[in-house]
Amino acid sequence: MSGSMTQAFAHNFLGNSPRWYKICIVGFLIINALVFWSAGPVVAGWLLVLEFIFTLAMALKCYPLMPGGLLLVEALLLKMTTPQALYDELVHNFPVILLLMFMVAGIYFMKDLLLFLFSRLLLGVHSKAMLALMFCFLSAFLSAFLDALTVTAVIISAAVGFYSVYHRVASGTDPRQDSEFGDDQYLPTLHHDDLDQFRAFLRSLLMHGAVGTALGGVCTLVGEPQNLLIGHEMGWHFAEFFLKIAPVSLPVLGAGLVTCVLLEKLRWFGYGTLLPDNVRAVLANYAAQDDIERTARQRAALIVQAVAALILIAGLAFHVAQVGLIGLMVIVLITAFTGITDEHRLGTAFKDAMPFTALLVVFFAVVAVIHDQQLFTPLIQWVLALPADQQPGMLFIANGLLSAISDNVFVATIYITEVKQAFVSGHMSREHFETLAIAINTGTNLPSVATPNGQAAFLFLLTSAIAPLIRLSYGRMVWMALPYTVVMGILGWYAVSYWL
Repeated sequence: MSGSMTQAFAHNFLGNSPRWYKICIVGFLIINALVFWSAGPVVAGWLLVLEFIFTLAMALKCYPLMPGGLLLVEALLLKMTTPQALYDELVHNFPVILLLMFMVAGIYFMKDLLLFLFSRLLLGVHSKAMLALMFCFLSAFLSAFLDALTVTAVIISAAVGFYSVYHRVASGTDPRQDSEFGDDQYLPTLHHDDLDQFRAFLRSLLMHGAVGTALGGVCTLVGEPQNLLIGHEMGWHFAEFFLKIAPVSLPVLGAGLVTCVLLEKLRWFGYGTLLPDNVRAVLANYAAQDDIERTARQRAALIVQAVAALILIAGLAFHVAQVGLIGLMVIVLITAFTGITDEHRLGTAFKDAMPFTALLVVFFAVVAVIHDQQLFTPLIQWVLALPADQQPGMLFIANGLLSAISDNVFVATIYITEVKQAFVSGHMSREHFETLAIAINTGTNLPSVATPNGQAAFLFLLTSAIAPLIRLSYGRMVWMALPYTVVMGILGWYAVSYWL
């Protein structure tokens, strides 16, 4: 009896994850305690950061919330951070949590409109390089004025729509009825090659779009949360912020768009896959049939969604309220005027957002450990001790490296606080202070595309519903982001070092 119960507990622990993965997590929990008591909290803190990155990298084996959450429960028990520190971190980042709770659900209610618009774009543009360029540029442009997570939610929603339509048609089910599309069990063998090619096609478009959010987000005061923070500390308004950052942001934007086209033309790093003819035919037939069968109520719903989208864009562009509250308004408007009144349909909209919201809370707990144990302090002090002419370039590199493993808003907060304190103390001129602020802003925005945990939009994409469908793993994201990381990192560093 005891043996069977032991096996049951072992099987239930992290569910269907591989046995080796379960052993790794148990090993981490044991090693962390031993390292904490023998080597101290700083070493244990760095070990925790690496282990959390491992759980993100293995997201397709087990959703990171469970193993990452276990690691952070242990960190709290070992007092590497405190519940109050975690709470303070969550309060500081409450706008991001609010955004995920309501904006992603709001985008869900626009899925019919998004599928309608993106299907015209997908079927109307036959050049893959041009299509990729449009995805990257539009994501960059929108992210300069809207929120990168909102833009990412839009392209994810469109990709899920395309994938579900083809998968259901290929499996012999009605694409207009809700049915399972994550299992290939009922997919005929002859469709497998087309589906694999379609997955690669969607992966490349989503990665171009995600990188585009970083290219555009760095440019403006409202593009990323850390931009607003740095702009506030510097006293820069919208136009002044844009002009100060432009010597770095605009060349990098141009180079990023050129990189996008080259990757598609050269078919390197997993890019360049074309839309299969059979998939194109299925999507075209679906769109044509949809146009024929669309009822007056459905057309009215599309109009409501379009009006809500315009209100959303205007609300975000003019910052009339927190992004999450605008998302809640979109939910209310669309549901009220399209006949969605039952609780179940409302609940479905929140299904994709809530797991990532919970994961983000765990991520902020890691940030709290980093803050409480001052893991980044030695690097900050080392950079500020360098000669003045070397500081901008090294600050860019340091911010990029730390943002790639941590939260770029947190890294920017730490660095701009330290630099401003040095300026107020009279250790640098205003001109040098501005140069360092630009280095911090661009450093936290550009090289951080190297890893999914470096950008919230990347992490959202990795843990979204579309990632397992198109086989987008942590390692594959790092590999596909590598050319962008090299181009954006090197050019950004050069611009910060020699053009400011």
